[in-house]
Amino acid sequence: MSGTTAPSVARAGTALRPLLIDVGVPLGTYYLLHGAFGVTVWLSLALSGIGPAARAAASLVAGRRLNLLAVLMLAVSLAGIVVSFLTGDPRAVIAKDSIVSSVISFVILGSVIARRPLMSAGLRPFLTKGTPERTAAWDRLSAGSGRFRRLELLFSTIWGLALLADCVARLAGAYTLPVPTMAWLGTVMILGAVGLGILAGGTAAAPMQTMIEAEAARLSRLGPGAGASHQQGGDGQQDHRRYLDDQHRVRQA
Repeated sequence: MSGTTAPSVARAGTALRPLLIDVGVPLGTYYLLHGAFGVTVWLSLALSGIGPAARAAASLVAGRRLNLLAVLMLAVSLAGIVVSFLTGDPRAVIAKDSIVSSVISFVILGSVIARRPLMSAGLRPFLTKGTPERTAAWDRLSAGSGRFRRLELLFSTIWGLALLADCVARLAGAYTLPVPTMAWLGTVMILGAVGLGILAGGTAAAPMQTMIEAEAARLSRLGPGAGASHQQGGDGQQDHRRYLDDQHRVRQA
């Protein structure tokens, strides 16, 4: 049991790295500057937006497509700056922090309802590791495996619910607990939500990686044209039957 648990935990950690970069780093920067060093709310938010802005620009230049998570965190930082200027109430400022969790959670859960899970955009490059075989495996599983698609939706749902729970808890605490208490408890809450997302999200990310590894190995055995022949239709009926058989074995695993 322990022999299989360690690789699964390692795979989940690798898979969740994009979330830590696009969400964890901006949040950590904000709370470190504002909570530990006493930097003003608006300046902390402005500085925490540098990372997402750089990530969004880099992904746009390198891959000619937007990093949606980075753009979302940048938008949240900008919204937080505006809110901090509009109120001087300490409790309102604390409640404002829940905007980070609420906006992200609603967008993520909305993407699940639309069956276009937002977290897949960050999860995909780390599960595929940028290799052609793994990328082709992701594409084929996402298009042809109901179980894989459900795991994609589950991963985003877990993170959406974890951040929504953090939003509700911090919003309630802002108006029911003493301000000095919430000054440190708010940080504990968001860290707890992120930790919960990491642990629970691994239950979806780990089996996804196992399925990708199995599919990539199958594509490697079939040769470099296997992925294209499946996606383009072609004459590869035998390959398609093998694909369906392998998918059945993966689901039974």
